Order: sequence, then structure tokens, then C-alpha cells
Amino acid sequence: MRYVSTRGQADPVGFSGAVAAGLAPDGGLYVPAELPALGGRLAEWAGLGYAELAFEFLRLFATDVPAEELRAMLVESYAGFPAPDAAPLRRLGPQLQVLELFHGPTLAFKDFALQWLGRLYVRQCRERGERLNVLGATSGDTGAAAIHGLLGRPEVAIFILYPDGRIAPLQERQMACTGAANVHALALSGTFDDAQRLLKDIFGDGAFRTRHRLSAVNSINLARILAQCVYYLSAWLRLPADQRDAEFVVPTGNFGNVLAGWMLRRMGVPIRGFRVATNQNDILYRLFTTGEYRVAAVQPSLAPSMDIQVASNFERFLYYRLGGDGEQVRATMRRFAADGACVLPDLSREGFAASRCTDAQIPGLIAGAYRDYGYIVDPHTACGFAGLDPARSAVVLATASPAKFPATIRAAIGVEPTDPALERLKARPIVKRTIKADAGAIRDFIQSYGV
Repeated sequence: MRYVSTRGQADPVGFSGAVAAGLAPDGGLYVPAELPALGGRLAEWAGLGYAELAFEFLRLFATDVPAEELRAMLVESYAGFPAPDAAPLRRLGPQLQVLELFHGPTLAFKDFALQWLGRLYVRQCRERGERLNVLGATSGDTGAAAIHGLLGRPEVAIFILYPDGRIAPLQERQMACTGAANVHALALSGTFDDAQRLLKDIFGDGAFRTRHRLSAVNSINLARILAQCVYYLSAWLRLPADQRDAEFVVPTGNFGNVLAGWMLRRMGVPIRGFRVATNQNDILYRLFTTGEYRVAAVQPSLAPSMDIQVASNFERFLYYRLGGDGEQVRATMRRFAADGACVLPDLSREGFAASRCTDAQIPGLIAGAYRDYGYIVDPHTACGFAGLDPARSAVVLATASPAKFPATIRAAIGVEPTDPALERLKARPIVKRTIKADAGAIRDFIQSYGV
């Protein structure tokens, strides 16, 4: 399997090369040169455990990783998830199920990809006989999951940018209270979009990236998207035959989570469609309801992991939408960079619908789920409950544990969910570095503290 850039001006690379680089040299994102057809494999994959299903799927993409090594890596990645099902489907009503993606080590869906990616990085260090500096930006959950995947690894230093004061307190503690010498939590003055822009600027500096052996942990790294395909596949295979036309409802800000399901659909898994559930930072809602992708100001919200206006994986969707034409992708991204907007008409055939949810609505949605189903949802998952049609089959992706947002849950239903791992963090000191939103300052920090 070869991987090409969405912008069409970089040489194709193998899987390990795409993972190591993260961002393509021309500034684009890597995508598979061809997507495999899965239709004929689905029957034989039914009934597989999660790690084995991940192996069968990912071996189609990680073709330069020896099969037994890949299998062992995936078994180890998901050993800390609950047995026998890492991503349980929980039925709430005759037509409604929740896909619980928060049972990993940091209680968020990002664990599914970042447990594997961390092991891929360690393999890269071993294969190349070198050390690695990993850089990421987070609006809440990515940073903690990335850190946990690389915690205490002497061959890797990890640097996570996050918007100071704009993530939940327990999300910050998961990054800044590890006590690990190889972890650097960098609290940025600005928004997540600022952090993501700076990350791309730094990766765009080829000389610095090469000199400091940088790799990206954000969903610009294709390995993350491929790993997230697996939980959609696992869920679809377990749906009853009469409910396999269910719509997958996906709380999303950076578009990577729902893109994974959509790519799986392009590979022949007959998922009926997806509903992109946004918070009040609704650029994706506006895209799929008006056809216009236009940046607006970021509004801090009760669902902070979705406080995003520039969704990095939009470029991958654009690549497929434009038939793999790198020249058109480059032209569209130039217009977007200049104008903060672009237009993509007639998106209905892509299988997407969209909904939005304001901060004023989130507590009521949390209360409604608790009243109607006895089920507690975090504020991001609550956005997926907006506009549900009880007559239509739906699978809502539960993206984080409600225990990560105790104040919001307590205010909505008078109950404060807890988790032992999070309670332990409250007694630990926060170790973070406040840094200005400047690429030069971040480069200097990496140069000083990298491996």
C-alpha cells in the first residue's frame, strides 16, 4: 500500500513513512493511493474480537509492518480496554444505541488510535536507531491520550500544545500531572485553532522537522484515522440485520472521527449515513447544511473538545470530494487560507447530515438522556442527542466519560460521576509551561527539551 499527498506534489511513501512524517512535504495530508474493497470480507470478520478485527483491517494498510508484529502491537494496544469488547454497544431504546468509546486508559475515544500510534512510534525508534520528538495540539482529549501512549518512553519526548484555560480542568490534569520526564504540557495563550495553525507552521519547516526528528500525533497523522475506522466496523458488524441501516451520529470538531466512518463507507461497508453533531462552534454544521465552509470566531463552550473552527481533516474529505485532484485541492486550500471560506455545493450525496447544539441546550440534553434512559452522557455526546428521531435507527458515538466533566453533569442532573483514575489526579501537582502563541517560542522549547 502506497500513500499520496492530498496536494499531489509529494512522492508516494509506504505506511511507515507516512506515519513518521505525519504531514506530507508539500503541506498536504497523506491518504491511501487506493482504498481496498471490503464487501467480500465482512462475513468472515463477523464475530472477531476487537484486537483481531483491528489486525485484519489494519494489515491491509500497514503492509510494511510484519504481520505477527502488527498483531502483537494491536493486542498490546487494546489489552487495557474492557474484555471482551473494547467498544461496547449499549441499547437505550428500540431504535437507539450508544457506541461507548470511553473505556480506554484516558476515558476518551482518542485512546483507540493513540495507543496504537504510540507503539508505532516506539517501533520507528527501534527500527531507525534514533530518538523521536512528538508534537501535538489538543482541544482536550487528544493530548492526554497521546501522552498516555508514550508515557515514560526514554526514546521519545512528547510536546502537547493546548489553549490555556479553554479545556476542562480534569483534561488538563491528565496532561500536566503525569510526573513523567518525557512529557511537556504547553499551555498556549490562544485557541485550539491557534495551536493547530502553529503545529502546521512548525511541520512546514522541513529543516527543523528533520533536524529534530519531529512527528505529528494529531489526526493529520493517517494512522489515527485508520485506527478509528475499526470501531465503526466493529459496531456495524454487531448491529442486528434489521438495524444495519442505522445512522451513525458523531460529535465532532476536527472532522477526523466522522471521516474515519465515511472512509469505511467508501470501502464498501454499507453504512447508511452519518450525522455530524457540532456544538455552537458549528463550521461543520454550516458546511453540510449550506455548502459553505467559512471560519467564524471560536466560542468557548461546555463541550470544549469541539471548540474548533478549522477542521484539519476537511482537506482529506476535500481530496475525495474533488476526485483525488491535487491541483484542485491546492487551489481550494489557497482560497480558504486567503478568504477564510470556500464553497462545496451538493453535499447531500456524500451521506452526511448535520446538527448543532448551543451551550444553553447541553444541560437539557444531559438531563433528558438521564430522565428517559437512566444514562449519563458527557457534554460532547449530549450534542449527538439533539434532534434524534425516535422512529429511525441511530447509533450515537459516546466520545468521552462523563466523569471528565463533573461540574457540567452535576449542574444538569444533580449527580457527579467519578472515576478512580481521575480522582487520583486531583492530589498531584500540575506541571505545565505557559507559552505564547508563537512558532519561534515553540521551536526554542523543543530545541531545549527534545531528545
